[in-house]
Amino acid sequence: MKKLLRYLADYKKECLLGPLFKVLEVIFELLVPLVVASLIDRGIGGGDRSHIIRMALLMVLLAAVGLTSTLIAQFFAARAAVGFAAKLRHALMAHIQRMTYSDLDRAGTSELITRMTGDVNQVQTGVNLAIRLLTRSPIIVFGAMIMAFTVDFKSALVFAGVIPLLAAVVLTVMLVTIPMYRKVQGQLDTVTDATRDTLDGVRAIRAFRLEARETAKFREKNSLLTAMQEKVGSIAALMNPATYVLLNGAVILLLFIGALRVDSGRLTQGAVIALYNYMSQILVELIKLANLIITLNKTAACGDRIAAVLETGGEPETAARTPDISPEDAGSVVFEGVSFTYPDAAAPALSDISFTAKRGEVIGIIGGTGSGKSTLASLIPRFYEPTEGRILIDGIPAAEYEKPALRARIGVVPQKALLFRGTIRDNLLWGNPAADDSVLQTALETAQAAEIVRAKAKGLDEPVAEGGRNFSGGQRQRLTIARALVRQPAFLILDDSASALDYATDLRLRQALRALPDRPTVFIVSQRTASIQHADRILVLEDGHTAGIGTHEALLETCPVYREIYASQFPKEVC
Repeated sequence: MKKLLRYLADYKKECLLGPLFKVLEVIFELLVPLVVASLIDRGIGGGDRSHIIRMALLMVLLAAVGLTSTLIAQFFAARAAVGFAAKLRHALMAHIQRMTYSDLDRAGTSELITRMTGDVNQVQTGVNLAIRLLTRSPIIVFGAMIMAFTVDFKSALVFAGVIPLLAAVVLTVMLVTIPMYRKVQGQLDTVTDATRDTLDGVRAIRAFRLEARETAKFREKNSLLTAMQEKVGSIAALMNPATYVLLNGAVILLLFIGALRVDSGRLTQGAVIALYNYMSQILVELIKLANLIITLNKTAACGDRIAAVLETGGEPETAARTPDISPEDAGSVVFEGVSFTYPDAAAPALSDISFTAKRGEVIGIIGGTGSGKSTLASLIPRFYEPTEGRILIDGIPAAEYEKPALRARIGVVPQKALLFRGTIRDNLLWGNPAADDSVLQTALETAQAAEIVRAKAKGLDEPVAEGGRNFSGGQRQRLTIARALVRQPAFLILDDSASALDYATDLRLRQALRALPDRPTVFIVSQRTASIQHADRILVLEDGHTAGIGTHEALLETCPVYREIYASQFPKEVC
């Protein structure tokens, strides 16, 4: 949590003025019992009406000034807390954008969403309360005790005895609940993950009529979270009754001692009322302090979770510096004995992969599910780093590129065709914000997506819903291919991005790519042999190893894996 406090640096004034105004409020509040004592002893006891009026007016003045002080303190606290949370969300989002694929795989989408929402909100609440109450409650507790000693030393010894007992109760509850709150937040991640999986797969769940099963699984996870929350809540709830018992016992003892001292003439009735008021102030503030400590425990747990994300890896921000590329090597990709293992994986995803792609060539990558096709494609733009071997881009080791410069030369169309809320134009301009309509139109024609735009009433300005859900799967794929082409990349990676296209559209797309005047080096990852059979070379993967490499005709003769895949799709031709 301490590491997050740097985001409060711009709110030093608010963090200073908020507690100062709270201290001012406390001072006026601590004077009230003395005013009441004077009103009783001199005003009521002495029959002095003018004194009663003066004390009543003074109490109104103290209340007004105290109210003004607390409103100002709350304003500064709210301003600092909201600003702090906003900066923290920005920092989280910026860091998540820099996290490597490996970091994102470990963190998980659901956990990151929880950090961005629930955890940040809890930290915001904690900061707000800390600014307002962290100084107020202790000052009132100890201030009331000191003021009690000024009223009557012997009676005030009750205060000195009860406060350590109250502190022990608060500390015990705090030490027990801190680790429990951390476990609650972890279980909340599990529930969030289950919710996300269910919502993402709601169509499949209904298609298989498994609503009851998924509801039961969610109920089980949610019940566990509820049980954990009830357990920690029941322990935390012991604080209020325990403090009430101790303080009310102290009040009874105080009144008993005070009555004896009044009877003996050593103490006035107004002084007893003042002592009682100070004890009541301590009671209220200790309850507030106890609840504040519980909240701060939650805040600390959430803050540590946020800090853990901010400390997780991430790619450093660097300038887009491109090494000097020789003309003869431009557009080439070379894999030299490349292996890759995912973090915590038992076996490598890729082992000893070697091949060369020359400028303008089309390289097909095919293999069974889990053979490493997408992993190989992700190594080219350095989404992952090889664990062994090296990759040369334009004849230069990929590790020598600054990642922004490398990725500026690559157009990537991922497996999941995702469009973002906005318009078609907005989505296409992701490829190149400076592109004009002619560039957009050329990209759409090449991607076989021009007819999609022409069919829309607003053309390029047609709205796109979240995730592109107002477009079909094939339309989304073609528009994402167009988005990559707008960049006019030197390398184009199509990671199974034509799976929703019919064979005729897929063929026209491949022909259009070959017809480009400045043709990029293209990598086509596909399950369909029809999509890659006309590639210059085809790389066949099996369990992360190279099962074969060559042209379509050569692989049919020399590679059993490729021949089996082809036969499963075109059995008549093989026969």
